[in-house]
Amino acid sequence: MTRLIDELRKLPGVGTKSAQRLAFHVLRSSDADARGLAEAILVLREKLRLCSVCNNITDVDPCVYCTNAVRDQRVICVIEEPTNIATIEKTRSYNGVYHVLHGTLSPIGGVGPEQLRIANLMTRLADADEIILATSPTTRARLRLLTSRTKYGGEG
Repeated sequence: MTRLIDELRKLPGVGTKSAQRLAFHVLRSSDADARGLAEAILVLREKLRLCSVCNNITDVDPCVYCTNAVRDQRVICVIEEPTNIATIEKTRSYNGVYHVLHGTLSPIGGVGPEQLRIANLMTRLADADEIILATSPTTRARLRLLTSRTKYGGEG
């Protein structure tokens, strides 16, 4: 039980009490439900990966957004998390591609460009006509500085 609680505490937003509640829930669950949960986690880890182009979570590489011939490959929307894609897609008004950073720039929190997926964004900039920064204002400002320095020949 202690091992399960310790593992559950590693999940974002799950503290000790939440981990205990979840562990006891699993303990009270049927064998089939517990096995189903374990299998779902294993399948997730085995089948899903990051797209080599945009860093979206996918089961095919490159992902469906990057390989879609109808999408404008020269318009890149930079987002912080893969879950942001669904929000943008609901609008049915965006037809470009995405670039997922997997986090928010936060020098105070120890998260700089090296911790985010920015390297392949820099290579994509050369072929882009438009970059949309759909990120938090702080990340947006830092990305503007970083991308403008790189694109226009400064230190980045």
